[in-house]
This record gives sequence, structure tokens and C-alpha cells, in this order.
Amino acid sequence: MPEDRVCLGVVVGAHGVQGRLRVKPFTADAEAVAAYGPVEDEAGTWRRRLRVTGQAKGVVVAAMEGVDSREAAEALRGCRLMVPRAALPALADPEEYYYADLVGLGVDSGDGERLGTVRAVHDFGAGDVLEVALEGGGTALYPFTRRVVPTVDLAAGRLVIEPPAETGEEK
Repeated sequence: MPEDRVCLGVVVGAHGVQGRLRVKPFTADAEAVAAYGPVEDEAGTWRRRLRVTGQAKGVVVAAMEGVDSREAAEALRGCRLMVPRAALPALADPEEYYYADLVGLGVDSGDGERLGTVRAVHDFGAGDVLEVALEGGGTALYPFTRRVVPTVDLAAGRLVIEPPAETGEEK
């Protein structure tokens, strides 16, 4: 995914027969999935306006310009809804980050050894988790907490991880 775009949500299916979409939002406020202007597909082949019309069981229900049947809505299942990174507001809290800003950062240990690169940020319900592609191959998951990740330096393109004792990785 180009770093100048951010995924706000993904279409998980159709809602009703009039072309409404069920969208799993990746925004802090679920209805904000339509708040940053037109969305486009991941390939950038189309750009359309999205309007939230309701919520249902962990998803938002939305109408999309040009989608007027259940079949058209179902055809979009799995589509990631993207917006330009510049469309998102600046964050007021210096301790708050967009997931997209963390992906791709180098990961160093407290003593400066390069451990790998942030591959993804996940939220499984108990807090954010960093997925790190390790330098020697494989991946590791780390809780994104101040204790485990004491330093995030976006300008330098890196963060520092102090692995918790439970992982057996402490030095």
C-alpha cells in the first residue's frame, strides 16, 4: 500500500437490497469512515463518496455513490477503502499515532541493535499489538505499550522495543 494513503475500513458485505454496504471501520469513531472525503479502492481505479446511514453489529452501514443494488454492494466485499494520508487531521497528542505512521518503522532494541521492521499494527480487543518482521526471518508480536515501546521516533523512522520478560527475549 503506498504510504501516502491510509485504509479507513473494509467492505465486509451488503446490507439490504438497495446497495448499502457493511463496512468494518478502522477509525476511532466508527462513523468517521466517511468523514475524510471520497474513498478509493486500493488500486486507485475509482473514487467515490461514502455516506454512513447507520450501524449494525460492529460495522457501519453506508451508501456509496454508484452502488445501487445488493449485487453491486456484494461485488465490493473485501474492498479496502482508502483516502490520502493528508486528508487526516493532525494529532494533537504527541503520544498518539496513526497505524499507517508506524508501519515500516525500524525496530531497535534498547541497546541499539536492529531487531526488524514494523509490518502491521493489530487490535485484537485487548490493546494494540505490533507485528515485527525480524531481521533474521520470522515475525514477533509485541504489545504497543509505553513499557514495551518506550520510544517512537517518527522523524528518525524507528522505535525502540524492550521485550517483556514473558517473551524470553530480554537481554
